[in-house]
Amino acid sequence: MALLNTVPDPEVPVISVVELGVVRDVDITPERVLVTMTPTYSGCPAMREMEADVKAVLLARGAPAVEVRTVLSPAWTTDWIGPEAREKLRRYGIAPPGKAESQGLVTLTRARSAVACPFCGSTDTVLQSEFGSTACKAIHQCRACGSPFDEFKPL
Repeated sequence: MALLNTVPDPEVPVISVVELGVVRDVDITPERVLVTMTPTYSGCPAMREMEADVKAVLLARGAPAVEVRTVLSPAWTTDWIGPEAREKLRRYGIAPPGKAESQGLVTLTRARSAVACPFCGSTDTVLQSEFGSTACKAIHQCRACGSPFDEFKPL
């Protein structure tokens, strides 16, 4: 798992695929390495690149063969991103995700909770777009410091 921690997420290269939580398990036998991964969502365009990067790193370090198995259940959640990776996101200028809704009913609210600006910490922010540079991010604007920023949406 430590070697896979060097494989960056192709969309957010400040964190690894392990820190993102998509690498679920690694099984090593003398014949091959089996890596189990869960995509962030079923249509994630970066998943094939993540798999190729994982295979390349393991083969370069001497694995005789590498198989990547995709597992869809349980579904990936932003809750699998650990505190250190959330801090890396914030320092990179991306508001880390809040707590994801638990499985089951979706809580309806009149308005989204304010997202703290990753640059100045102000919650005086406004949503500019539900979708940012990738489908898993939204674009916000901070009214306090004026900076635009991405939010990693909680899923």
